[in-house]
Amino acid sequence: MNKNIFFLTVLVVLFAGCSDKKKDSFAIDETLLKEYDDFGAKISSGEVLYADLISEKYENMTPGDTVDIAFTGTVNAVCKAKGCWMKIALNDGKETMVKFKDYGFFVPKDIENDTVIVRGKAFVSEMSVEDQRHFASDAGKSEAEITAITQPKKTYSLVADGVLVKK
Repeated sequence: MNKNIFFLTVLVVLFAGCSDKKKDSFAIDETLLKEYDDFGAKISSGEVLYADLISEKYENMTPGDTVDIAFTGTVNAVCKAKGCWMKIALNDGKETMVKFKDYGFFVPKDIENDTVIVRGKAFVSEMSVEDQRHFASDAGKSEAEITAITQPKKTYSLVADGVLVKK
């Protein structure tokens, strides 16, 4: 009987170790850095979370909370005037507005649908109608789309000190 329990325990441990569990993060290394162009402060090490985990973090935040974080995602929109902001897709159709620390750097204006890694301070806020319209204008939205904005909205934001853009 003891042999059966031992073998059963070994099998459970082996199957648990072989499970195809999805990782929540990855580490930045020199090989990865060769695949990206960098903007702002150098991002050379640290843990990078996937966008679906970031959504969870934002959901649990209230206005006034901040968290230092690095994550990867796909660019939904970028400022067409200067590259002074971008929106990164999260899960469930949500996105985070990324601006750059002290207006110290900009990203290329043609990186929509590109993969990026951003590092900075994440926070939740409420965006005014005026600001929403300004960003819609920067993104090249039509006048009808801009005037359709009539309510403030809760937004997920990040002030980035560094950005990596997939080459």
